Amino acid sequence: MFAKTFRIKSNTVIKGSDRRKLKADISVAFPALSADELSELVPNKEELNVVKIYAHKGDAVTLYVLHKNPLFFELDKRLYPTVYMLWRYPAALPSFKTWPPVFHKLAGGADLMLPGVVVPSSGLPDVKQGDCCAVTVVNNRAPVAVGTAAASSAEMHSSGMKGRGVCVLHTYMDNLWAFGDKSGPPTLPYVDSAGQRMNGEEYEVDEEEVEECEEEEQSPGESVIDQACFGTEKLSLLEREDEKGEKGNEDKEEEEEEDDHKTPQEIMDALLLQCFLHALKSKVKKSELPLLTSTFLRNHMFSCCPSGKQLDIKKSSYKKLSKFLQAMQQQHNLVRVKELTKGVESIVEVDWKNRELRSFAVPEEKDVEAVPVQDAGEGEAPYHPPEITTLYSVSARVELLFLDANKRKGTILQPTEVRAIVTEYVKKNELVDENNKNYVTINPTLCDCLLEKSEYQEIESLKWDDLFSRTLGRMQECYQIVFPGQAPVIKKGHTEPIDISVASRGSNKKVTLIKNLEVYGLDPSVVATALQHRVQASSVLQPIPGAKDKVLVQIQGNQIQKVGNLLLDHYQIPHKYIQGLEKAPKSGKKK
Repeated sequence: MFAKTFRIKSNTVIKGSDRRKLKADISVAFPALSADELSELVPNKEELNVVKIYAHKGDAVTLYVLHKNPLFFELDKRLYPTVYMLWRYPAALPSFKTWPPVFHKLAGGADLMLPGVVVPSSGLPDVKQGDCCAVTVVNNRAPVAVGTAAASSAEMHSSGMKGRGVCVLHTYMDNLWAFGDKSGPPTLPYVDSAGQRMNGEEYEVDEEEVEECEEEEQSPGESVIDQACFGTEKLSLLEREDEKGEKGNEDKEEEEEEDDHKTPQEIMDALLLQCFLHALKSKVKKSELPLLTSTFLRNHMFSCCPSGKQLDIKKSSYKKLSKFLQAMQQQHNLVRVKELTKGVESIVEVDWKNRELRSFAVPEEKDVEAVPVQDAGEGEAPYHPPEITTLYSVSARVELLFLDANKRKGTILQPTEVRAIVTEYVKKNELVDENNKNYVTINPTLCDCLLEKSEYQEIESLKWDDLFSRTLGRMQECYQIVFPGQAPVIKKGHTEPIDISVASRGSNKKVTLIKNLEVYGLDPSVVATALQHRVQASSVLQPIPGAKDKVLVQIQGNQIQKVGNLLLDHYQIPHKYIQGLEKAPKSGKKK
């Protein structure tokens, strides 16, 4: 649930009455906690914060934060503990044990499947379907994931330990964990298995599973799994696989060996410098100066990023664009950056004769626009707009007209097919007016299908265009939407456009509202982040009442012009599928 970044709506200090209610709710939800433990989790005099967030899918979640660490989160009026809370009180929840390689899958967003559960000699914990439970790894009692039981203990046994075991909501290393101090799991050995070997007598595990996880286990004298079990071992295994796959290409092998000696930060620094030099040499023109640094990054540096790579300044040693440009100015004398308006930096001068810039060789690869980190979530593929086609379904009203063509009620047709079938019907029944071929004579079938009762005695013929429009008007409108690489999907009704509107909040404050992004495969959280960076204003996601799986993007100010530019230019959404662009403020007028 927290595998992707979430958006913070508010962060406030808890009130006294709410503090008491929270303590009571925790006591009911986690009866294993003693009164002293409850007082430690919800102290009377220490500051406890209530943070309201929206998960990446729009779920409203409330966090309860103590000493900068989230201890509980509330979803659908139900309290769940975080790993920070369970590291202090691991006995608060029943727990399922698994192997370290399985944890990597959980951290990636997967649920815990029963074949990956290690069953101790004492048996599975006694749980019912929907009960809150934790997930641990062998040799360490500190939980690494929190979720709900997908089935009861009895059902798990009766299924032969196959299927889903725990629906995971939160894990160590996810974004909720990163919201805290990012500390690692403590050393909490199992009392009944300390110093013993992991073997068939203790755990009912398949030999294949043990062999699979052999490299992640420690020697018999060790009783915990340290950080290496979660990251280092996995990375070393991946490196070995990469080396095997690259034996056929010596050049690539050498490059990989060089990268292996560099830290991820050094690799990002080198990519940043390459994109910077590439942008200066082939993208920026002297006439563009002074150039906003944010525009330079978004429009020039990102487009110079090699395909298959992603430019992310936050992963470099500079962390911020301003610090990187400052280094380029002071250490390399490549550019001169100046603050022309308060808080807004621009590149005012470029040393085109700089030796480093002149000697830089522009990569042969043609420009492939990389997806900016501001405009898409990490690891997401570039967005391509869907193809939308208007279709029509044969309704009961016009079914007689389509019987000769073997088209029954519910058959989906394209407008061109409808015209062809109607034309064929008219010609077959010799209904073209002999005196004026622009008109079609109305016969009993056309009369029943296309005319209203009040028109029966008045209309004897129709123009071709009127005939076609009446036919389409009495059919059920549908549309087909095709996303790149996916099968076509046909939906009833007309296509909902992306709706952009402006509303007032409080005393003369305006906000821009954007709806129906999901129809076009756009992630509202990604669009909100992109807009936030473009207009330098705060944005929030709000659920739409009565609309399942849809959220509303709200951003401060009248930003219709900027929203339109983002949708039309960056996402390539056709103008006809965007509603409300005419409400953009006129140039020269105050927003």
